[in-house]
Amino acid sequence: MGREAACEVRFAERTSRGKAHLESAELRFSGDFRLRIPFHEVREVAARDGRLQVSFSGGVATFVLGRQAEAWALGMRSPRSRLEKLGVKSGSRVSVLGIRDAAFLRELKERTSDVSEGRSRRDCDLIFVGMEKKGDLAKLARLRACIRKEGAIWVVRPKGPSGGLSEADVRARGPQAGLVDVKVVSFSPELSALKLVIPVSQR
Repeated sequence: MGREAACEVRFAERTSRGKAHLESAELRFSGDFRLRIPFHEVREVAARDGRLQVSFSGGVATFVLGRQAEAWALGMRSPRSRLEKLGVKSGSRVSVLGIRDAAFLRELKERTSDVSEGRSRRDCDLIFVGMEKKGDLAKLARLRACIRKEGAIWVVRPKGPSGGLSEADVRARGPQAGLVDVKVVSFSPELSALKLVIPVSQR
């Protein structure tokens, strides 16, 4: 999902402007106060007149999102799974490198039996590679040779400015490895994933 918007939020007799994030399993807000609403605690979601109203175990929060309100409400009512957002299909040939996420590996193996951990293989549909610093990007050229023409490499990196590898760093390095970026997905509350593919003209 990974939606983000600057907005106003009203909660518990407080009002603040800040930034809201709609993730795959929770809605978060950072402003003069912070708010975290896990989907499993949500009781009701409604969108009206540009306002997203969320009733949950901690009370009722109103997000003034304008035209985005209905789309956010739909996303909360019917959230796509992480694997759906990442394009993992039944039978996909997948390699996972440097990602220590037991839940993700379990999800993968429930979706497809063709999963390799710790090493890249030829003819992959998808490669998920964890990266933390700019030097890690040198791997991209080698990994490009391991995906099918219509395949993809997902670079999974820590979120936030404190990380040693930014989204801009990955985007800038992609073309040097013969890859272009096409999509960004929230992989987890701590990690973001950027999708790189072979340009159509080179397939």
